[in-house]
Amino acid sequence: MTARSFNDYKLSDDIVRALAGLGYMEATDVQDKVIPIVLEGKDIAVKSRTGSGKTAAFGIPICEKVQWEENKPQALVLTPTRELALQVSEDMTNIGRFKRIKATAVYGKEPFAKQAAQLKQKTHVVVGTPGRVLDHIGRGTIDLEKIRYLVIDEADEMLNMGFIEQVESIIQALPKDRTTLLFSATLPKDVEKLCHHYMNDPVDIEINTPNGAATSLIDHSLIAVAKDADKSKLLRDVLVVENPESAIIFGRTQEQVDLIYRQLDTIGLRCGKIHGGMDQENRFKVMNAFRRGEFRYLVATDVAARGIDIDNITHVINYDLPQDNESYVHRSGRTGRAGKEGKAISFAIPSEDKFLAGIQGYIGFEIRKRKAPSPDEVLLRQPAFEKKVMTQPTLKQDKNAQLNQGITKLYFGGGKKKKLRAVDFVGTLSNLAGMSADDIGIIAIQDLETYVDILNGKGKLVLEAMRTTTVKGKLLKVYVANK
Repeated sequence: MTARSFNDYKLSDDIVRALAGLGYMEATDVQDKVIPIVLEGKDIAVKSRTGSGKTAAFGIPICEKVQWEENKPQALVLTPTRELALQVSEDMTNIGRFKRIKATAVYGKEPFAKQAAQLKQKTHVVVGTPGRVLDHIGRGTIDLEKIRYLVIDEADEMLNMGFIEQVESIIQALPKDRTTLLFSATLPKDVEKLCHHYMNDPVDIEINTPNGAATSLIDHSLIAVAKDADKSKLLRDVLVVENPESAIIFGRTQEQVDLIYRQLDTIGLRCGKIHGGMDQENRFKVMNAFRRGEFRYLVATDVAARGIDIDNITHVINYDLPQDNESYVHRSGRTGRAGKEGKAISFAIPSEDKFLAGIQGYIGFEIRKRKAPSPDEVLLRQPAFEKKVMTQPTLKQDKNAQLNQGITKLYFGGGKKKKLRAVDFVGTLSNLAGMSADDIGIIAIQDLETYVDILNGKGKLVLEAMRTTTVKGKLLKVYVANK
């Protein structure tokens, strides 16, 4: 494929500018195929492995088409997990940064009233898990009248987690006149049925390989283990010999993840863990620390395999083989992303042979068998491993850092209860000396306060000027926001 610049799609300057700030220089394969079709308003069903850039594939055309002036949500994105909902929401906000697109994430285990208050504000895109979106629909706290785009992300995982009926209930509540986009690493029959039933003559697109796992960028291998109890030593030996820069180690249960985490922590390896039994705040905290590169090893259940975008994971280790075939594809898809090579190493005891056979039949090739590291190999690699363990990992650059340079979020001490509207802030700020409407980003008006993104490095200018300038005749407290 000939690399295509985002300028080729006739996108608005605001979107192209944001993409440049995010470091998106050329469209990936999935983006090149999806963006033009969505811009034309056609339904689309995309089979694409994770790490192919699919969030931007739907985020770019949706942000391009969304009308800023419309206060009601125009796009709804459904995701299987809270982590993915938050990440997609952040990605959509960043893509639409200079167009002032507001994306709101809604998911369980967070106060409903807080989300309802956010949805009362101008919101262009809602991203959420099916259960919480249904709650908002049922309680009338989300207005679906203007929804023009529905995105079903990680559709196969929705199926695995038993969310398909909820997804169907949501679809039935949406306007019929809409564009529907479905993305999935695999396309089980029930997902295909969903496409045929609720989509209008969708364009089918398949990226990479038929199964999503057989990419030349990922080296798949298998180590046979006599019994579960032998896996702990094998993991330590594999980590020494492979000496990964960054790895996710998958366990089948929460208890297994806790055990592996304790074992690694006991031998002095800097690591983190994530599973569904942890509270939401802790899960976000661990995931963000791993994303920043604060530790090299993340021990996780499959909750971490569902679409989370973390750069430069060099190894995926299946301490326990997954019991369903699609999970193997999602797990291995954490590595070998964005054109970089990776390794997927699986441990298997004899009783897991049936799972292994199913996985190999599903992905269409036999996973290469390898021997466990020998004592001599471990001894030879131990010094390099210990040196890396003693070295603080290099913190990864936030992919949004360049985009956020020059953006200052300001707090104003007044909101809806003072009858203030977005247009009042735009009018006041754009009339300041040295300011224009192009220097004003997202405006979030709450009952008692308002947050405004000031762009192009003009935050200090606005901060000083607004200490003596009124908004709609009211002098408001103003300072740099801490959120």
